[in-house]
Amino acid sequence: MKILFINPVVRMEDVPKHVPYGIALLAKICDLKGYQVQVFDANAWRPSRADVARVLEADRWDVIGIGGISTTYNYTQFLLEEISRLPFNPFVILGGGIITSMPHDIMKLMPRLDLGVIGEAFQTLPEVLDRLAHGNRNWEDVKGVIWRDAQGQSHLNSPRELMYKLDELPYPAWEMFPLEEVYFPNSQTLFSEEGMMAQRRLDINSSYGCSLICRFCFHLGLTGDMTVYERDNNRDVVFTYERDIRYHSPDYIVNLIVYMKEKYSIDFISFFDENLMTMNVATGGTWLREICEKMISAGLQPPHIRESRPFDPKRDIGKGIHWSGTSHASLCNPEILNLMRQAGCSHLVYGLESFNDRVLKNIGKGTTARQNKEAIAMTLNNGIRPIPNQIIGFPDEWFDSIYDAMDAWDEMGVVVKPFFATPYPGSEWYYTYKDRILEQYNNDLDAFMRDLGDATNVTAVISQNFNSVELLGLRELMVRRDRRKIREYDGLWAKLHGQPKFPKFKSAGWRDRLEEFRSGERLNLYVDPIGQ
Repeated sequence: MKILFINPVVRMEDVPKHVPYGIALLAKICDLKGYQVQVFDANAWRPSRADVARVLEADRWDVIGIGGISTTYNYTQFLLEEISRLPFNPFVILGGGIITSMPHDIMKLMPRLDLGVIGEAFQTLPEVLDRLAHGNRNWEDVKGVIWRDAQGQSHLNSPRELMYKLDELPYPAWEMFPLEEVYFPNSQTLFSEEGMMAQRRLDINSSYGCSLICRFCFHLGLTGDMTVYERDNNRDVVFTYERDIRYHSPDYIVNLIVYMKEKYSIDFISFFDENLMTMNVATGGTWLREICEKMISAGLQPPHIRESRPFDPKRDIGKGIHWSGTSHASLCNPEILNLMRQAGCSHLVYGLESFNDRVLKNIGKGTTARQNKEAIAMTLNNGIRPIPNQIIGFPDEWFDSIYDAMDAWDEMGVVVKPFFATPYPGSEWYYTYKDRILEQYNNDLDAFMRDLGDATNVTAVISQNFNSVELLGLRELMVRRDRRKIREYDGLWAKLHGQPKFPKFKSAGWRDRLEEFRSGERLNLYVDPIGQ
């Protein structure tokens, strides 16, 4: 069979920087099984409509597989329109968060789809392709898929078990992507000196999962969080607080880095993991330590770190491996940060989200404002650049949390332009506020999905106290540190609205949440007292 994988455009406002790791793994898995595999990386090439048509018509594809997250919805719809114009009829499969988060809705919104892979695809996709290769299109007993019957009705099957022996996965098929033409020229990341000077960067996903329950975040079936429940003679998905964290062994990771260094001459690696510190804590602090120690033993330590001198681009570019990853304010410690720096870590991204303890508690972040500040200082003190991400527009956002953020920025000497709280499908707050979300789009789910972006612009507002205009204005004033204008509006807001709303989210646990779905009752995951 001839299989075409398509990576949809993700962010038109930015250059393509990251090879799609999941598609690269699936392409290699299918290639090793003997299928004829091609990859069309639309996000890399940013093709015209005519170019897309030429790619689709370049061969008589048996299967076209598309994968992505919810923000690829627009482009995926465009691809399906182009596929519908083909003079032949390829079998079209969609995978990733875009369909895992809301399987039945996406099947309804995308009638050209033949089948969706729900959750992890490493084992599901090969089974689907093997059936197609033998002319078998009976999907009733295939775990982890959603399919249509002869009448066009979608049916969700029971979930696929997660893969636990991750070290059995092959290395990604980076050779099928335009590394020299697109990705290596876009290696630079403006988060650290070493990142800014990177010439040949690639990415690794060394673990799957995160132990935290952040209510704005989505995991989409890769962390043990997805449950398929049955109601009204059909199944649907719900995402719970259950977690099943998985990770590659340190040997696999370091051997992969050595392979990347030898084959592609890389000088920088971004770890895609949701939260490196979560994995480290889950192993009692051994996982990251072993990775760092094995990287140093393998000769990957940058020479300027080994020699305890400043980074010198003329001497150090291309020598050793620098890398970056993700961290969590309450889980890092000086010992592991120091070792990470010795192994070449240049910067860590912290999802701090807020510097207000009420907000942090309600989003389920598992940290406090004090811990956020301490983590930034601790990371800097160990020679690693901390990258503080923040969000405004949470349900209980108010002027006190706005002031707290600016005070913290001044205290720490950081510059932050916050993202906007966005209820992505698959997150708890998407389900909690779904009615309100759709009201803002005239009950048009397609319109909401087309509006979703990378949270740099306001989409559906879930704040109980501010509307979209207020959030945009407040963010601008925050970045300018214009406390005077914010205080003026604070007084006006009080005259217009009185007391703020501070919703308090329940922590009854995922089992109660699942029962509500099964019973068909309206979810009530928070109480909404006024002025408390």
